[in-house]
Amino acid sequence: MDRRSLLLLGMLGCVAPLRAAQDPVESVMWDYFHQRLLGGQPFVHDPGVVLEAPPFAEDARQVPIQVDARALAGSVVKIMAWAELNPIPRIFIFQPGERVAPLLAIRIRVEQATPLRAAVLTRDGLWHVGSTRIDAAGGGCTAPSLVRAQAGWEDRLGQVRGGRFAKGESNRLRLRIDHPMDNGLTGGIPEFFLDQAELRDAQGTVLATLELFPAVSENPTISLEMRGREEAQLWLRDNHGNEFEASL
Repeated sequence: MDRRSLLLLGMLGCVAPLRAAQDPVESVMWDYFHQRLLGGQPFVHDPGVVLEAPPFAEDARQVPIQVDARALAGSVVKIMAWAELNPIPRIFIFQPGERVAPLLAIRIRVEQATPLRAAVLTRDGLWHVGSTRIDAAGGGCTAPSLVRAQAGWEDRLGQVRGGRFAKGESNRLRLRIDHPMDNGLTGGIPEFFLDQAELRDAQGTVLATLELFPAVSENPTISLEMRGREEAQLWLRDNHGNEFEASL
């Protein structure tokens, strides 16, 4: 093989890595969050990490998103999500165990049109990043609380509503938790939000952990998928130290 052929092969070999590194939503903030949240660790923009969100947030205080990393099932260590242009970008850190699918749906606030990211760390130390973009009229993070305007909201604090729905050999858990999820950005009200959750089996073994941040909406809704049909327990704690439990 002559020198020209070797040079051509070398150039072709560079094409795939360059395309793989290209940001699908072309955000100027990606490098910043890659360093800040992922510690500059190796990553790939991976279409196998499916991040779903509506193209436009009709209600910027309640925006449904879903992260589906089941294509990487069996190798997932944790999942992290954030909205790049929110005043409080981070949304959650989810660590599914062997009996919980790497799938999570939740409702969030968005302050303005923003790229959304979901980064999945696999056992080989590589981050797999799913991306999308959402448009919004704005103000979801700084709008006045609707929960605090409702009479008796304190009496309902921490109540969990929801159910289990059979899906083959798995169960989908859909939950709504009564909590104002104050983010400290409105009306001089300090941060008051659910920050820790654990899904446990009947014996108390932790099946999955979830760390939440104030970007999560008021009265948050959460959907998970659990293998098997045995009883499960949900444990929750907010940043004021209040603890709540519910049987599922």
